[in-house]
Amino acid sequence: MRKLKNCLAILLVVFVSSLQAQDSDEIITELNKQMQRLNHRLDRLEKINDDILWYNKVGDIAYIDKVYIYGPPKWKEKNPTAQGAGNPVKFWTYTFIPKTIDPSKKYPLIVLPHGGVHGDFTTYYAHIVRELISQQYIVVAAEYRGSTGYGKSHYEKIDYGGLETEDVDASRKYMIENYEIVDKDRVGIIGWSHGGMITLHNIFDHPKDYKVAFAGVPVSDIISRMGYQTQKYRDLYSADYHIGKTAYENVNEYRRRSPAWNTHKFKNTPLLIHTNTNDDDVNVLEVEHLIKSLKADGKKFEYEIFDNIPGGHSFDRMDTKHARKVRVKIYKFLGQHLNPPRKIKSVKDLEKAAYRFE
Repeated sequence: MRKLKNCLAILLVVFVSSLQAQDSDEIITELNKQMQRLNHRLDRLEKINDDILWYNKVGDIAYIDKVYIYGPPKWKEKNPTAQGAGNPVKFWTYTFIPKTIDPSKKYPLIVLPHGGVHGDFTTYYAHIVRELISQQYIVVAAEYRGSTGYGKSHYEKIDYGGLETEDVDASRKYMIENYEIVDKDRVGIIGWSHGGMITLHNIFDHPKDYKVAFAGVPVSDIISRMGYQTQKYRDLYSADYHIGKTAYENVNEYRRRSPAWNTHKFKNTPLLIHTNTNDDDVNVLEVEHLIKSLKADGKKFEYEIFDNIPGGHSFDRMDTKHARKVRVKIYKFLGQHLNPPRKIKSVKDLEKAAYRFE
């Protein structure tokens, strides 16, 4: 890493020297562009390294693959008449299939969208994937438009609260169409944070396709989020390649993308919601708005507001004793509706699955 930094410093000096004839504003603009390109390259290297770790962490119990699929065209084309405009958006998707399954039978599928405004699916979820695989769930995790680690072009296709939802649903369709072992009538979707928001949008927009859903600390009200987050965060949404306007300039667009303002679309998919009062990312007020909206619309669902649990935003995804207990609750809820062959019923079951404890 030190050698890399030294090389970058030398390149920077050479680059600045070549621009001496230009004014300082032009130099700064060009340097910013170069740094953005470099950041995307480093993200790509980080992604490749983490992909290798998947085989180390889960490869003993799962067949792992990364497939290239597609979703709808971009919602916003820079040049609608350019060659390729209107083509489907292509993206990678992780698949995890338990090695213990009988290929003559069908198994439940878990759709697992990752979180982060420009996040990606990483081995942060390794223990959760192990826990799911041990129950003989098949798992699919889409690197939907806007995900990090695939270059500037994919990064700038971001459509937060928009067509990324359809990318995730496209991963469900792909698994059903290409794997006979997937039971199309036993599909669940689970996600945390931004992934929790995508979970909600999917059951709002595709109620017949998901048997059950879990939304953990879900982003629920982007309008209120713009109020308590930083300017740097707000800029991610008002970027010209994204929404292109602030919430002040186009509040209805932000409302369209917010689950708490769309609860009227929710049908009857069994739904469990978790939130934590000390969440330092998705403030509990967002999820409380979602819960109140669902209740006001007369919707049936389950929820739990955890009080000041250590871990904040990650409280039930961590490797703590309390987090394991909470995940057992989640798996019991999913199991009621998906009936996996090997249910996790206790923390001991979970620890054996995720940590190889006997």
